[in-house]
Amino acid sequence: MKKLVMTLTTLAVAATATAQQGAPSAEEIRLHQDWAWLDHYREANAALAPDPAHRRVVFMGDSITQGWAEQMPGFFADDRVGRGISGQTTPQMLLRFRQDVIALHPAAVQIMGGTNDIAGNTGPMTLAETEGNIASMAELARANGIRVIIASVPPADHFNWRPGLVTAPAIAALNTWLRAYAARTGAVYADYWSVLHDGDAMRASLTPDGVHPNRAGYALMAPVAETAIRAVLAPPPGRAHRS
Repeated sequence: MKKLVMTLTTLAVAATATAQQGAPSAEEIRLHQDWAWLDHYREANAALAPDPAHRRVVFMGDSITQGWAEQMPGFFADDRVGRGISGQTTPQMLLRFRQDVIALHPAAVQIMGGTNDIAGNTGPMTLAETEGNIASMAELARANGIRVIIASVPPADHFNWRPGLVTAPAIAALNTWLRAYAARTGAVYADYWSVLHDGDAMRASLTPDGVHPNRAGYALMAPVAETAIRAVLAPPPGRAHRS
């Protein structure tokens, strides 16, 4: 009997250990239950005060946008809203675009995405698929009277979470398309790549990991954003003189 009890105890311990080892992580559970992470900004969106002057600009993006809001909160005054989520790809951004951008009734949106598409964070993606998702977000914005800033993908010659992946050619190709798309559709292009790069890489003094800007990097990005915001919110020529 004693031997039977010991055997059952050993089996129970082994089963528990196996269950623990095979238990999904919180991230895995969220990806299955809320793939686009709509819950991330749900409460913040509900608490956002109205914008009577209609000058609000939403920054839609991934960790680079999220880090900007976290490291430089002063840049995000009442009329600038950060809606970046670390690790997100453009299909995830597209799914939450209505909730995290359109429903906030902004005057303009900046769309910055593509880094994690190139990394394959949610599976392999072609550049054409990334371009389609960004174009879809821009089309949704325009259909709702929201003006569009298209942001370049920042420079990176490697992704530390994807060792061996060749990144620079894909970033260059995507940025070429983004610039042309902005010009073709009347959007404003915000060229962050040019103020951050050293060759194909992000300048070492501006990043902790070769991908994400530090405070010095964001300080260089801010004037680019300011110029883009002024341009996108400027009235069309002649409108200011109409009665």
